[in-house]
Amino acid sequence: MRSVLAVGAHPDDIELGCGATLLAHHQAGDRVTMLVLTGGENGPGDEFGQAGLRRVEQQRAARTLGAELRWGGLRDCTVVPDSATIGIIEAALRSTDADLVYVHAPDDSHQDHRAVSAATLSAARRLSRVMHYQSPSTLTFTPTVFVDVTAHLSGKLAALGAHASQVEMSAMVEPDAVVASARHWGAQARIGYAEAFAPTRMVLDLASAPRPSAEVPTPRPAVEDLVVAAHRLSSLISAPVAAG
Repeated sequence: MRSVLAVGAHPDDIELGCGATLLAHHQAGDRVTMLVLTGGENGPGDEFGQAGLRRVEQQRAARTLGAELRWGGLRDCTVVPDSATIGIIEAALRSTDADLVYVHAPDDSHQDHRAVSAATLSAARRLSRVMHYQSPSTLTFTPTVFVDVTAHLSGKLAALGAHASQVEMSAMVEPDAVVASARHWGAQARIGYAEAFAPTRMVLDLASAPRPSAEVPTPRPAVEDLVVAAHRLSSLISAPVAAG
């Protein structure tokens, strides 16, 4: 069983970037943890007097993906990649014993996304698998790793549907846009629907990979048998041919 940690700056960031992949991990028996650094206080939703609305939505989404939810306790739009932020992520890595991390791509127009990406790279500096996901605000993104999420895309849409305040007010989480993105990356990977990732590090553990069954080798004749056969062939060649 693998332990996976997904890190995001705001509620719904993780679901948008790797929600279907996390669901695939969960259904494969892996432990999945979501660390959301802020409560999204400056986004749509809470301005209507519904305190903590985005936190409630995030809890519902995490349950849909079979993930444990943790909060970083930082304030929206104030995240910096300092020792405090790095420490929050390091604590999550230690307590979950995660060996695979998903986080924002570094080149992003949102300052919180950039800060969370940088802080996570510092916190996970000794980890062998660090993967960056795309956000709607990502600027440049060149993925080389693709996950087939054809069987899990509906689960991702259900998780995003839990963020009702964002679906109603932001085109970023519209189902059509999510499906179109998955179809695009699927075409790149020559599969149905995919989520795409740009790895900072991706160490392959080949020792644990399943090995093909060994073929039964053809028995090799002993050296003595080969020598005897050679002598017999030589005597047949040198034997005189009887006159007809």
